[in-house]
Amino acid sequence: MSGFAGPVARASGRELEALFERISNWGRWGADDERGTLNLLDDAKTRVAMNLVSEGRTISLSRKLVRDVDESTAVPVQHFMFEAGDALGYSTPGLEEAFDFLGIACHGYSVTHLDALCHMFVNGRMYNGRESSEVGSRGAQSNAIGPVAQTGIVGRAVLLDVPYVRRVEYLEPAEEIHRAELDSVADSLGVALQPGDVVLVSTGRDVRQRSLGPWNPRVHGLAGLHPDCVEWLRDHDVAALGGDGIHDPFPVNAAWGWPFPIHQCCIAGMGLHLIDNLDLSAVSAACRERGRFEVLFMASPLRAEMATGSPINPLAIL
Repeated sequence: MSGFAGPVARASGRELEALFERISNWGRWGADDERGTLNLLDDAKTRVAMNLVSEGRTISLSRKLVRDVDESTAVPVQHFMFEAGDALGYSTPGLEEAFDFLGIACHGYSVTHLDALCHMFVNGRMYNGRESSEVGSRGAQSNAIGPVAQTGIVGRAVLLDVPYVRRVEYLEPAEEIHRAELDSVADSLGVALQPGDVVLVSTGRDVRQRSLGPWNPRVHGLAGLHPDCVEWLRDHDVAALGGDGIHDPFPVNAAWGWPFPIHQCCIAGMGLHLIDNLDLSAVSAACRERGRFEVLFMASPLRAEMATGSPINPLAIL
């Protein structure tokens, strides 16, 4: 096991405010920009990423949608049947069909989803300086998920498999990953980050859940990134960040003064779209078997024109 489990480095509210200013991408792609770091993943980088495919094998990175409340799912998916095979002919005589309704609260600790840049505010402003009031009771007037990500995210993804390098099965809830460890993991796995990459950080969450059973993240926590990782993401010009938790360690560290510094700095400051609650166990096993920790990544949100996020079923293609 590596030596990264030492005392947590201090990060005060004042230091985080200064960090926010240092990593800000406001105005970098123009005053009207709503894509943020997705601008870094252009057509040329997507074409190069296609060359990573050698087998054609696809792996889902999504967690299952859960219909019932359990320890790890506070807000389950609503699933109602309008018509079903045990009640045929309800609407149109002679027509036999089944159809249903799904209601999904995509944010939280269980559903795999893509955060829009209107999901977080700092001092009443979201990415590129827009007012929080632009997200009202009818939805977001700017920085919404549908318009900016309607063509999907398709590019090279680098898997930073932290448990594999630490030589453990999984991280414990509330453990923190520091910037220096991200560099060490990348070096150990033989991957060099490139601008426009999608970075996937594995903590082994789903491996732990299958081994020990589900737990309540609000009570027992989730492993995540220390705020000193924010500048690392900015320095490497990461296009999107995915993980098997919510990126921020939870419960929050009250000493920081910011409840969710990764979300707040990355989304509102950097314009970095976050992908929460992935299941990275299958792709991790495949990458370990092959000794290669880069894959073609594909994710497409719903075209929800005024939404603050969208459930997704991302794919890794080997």
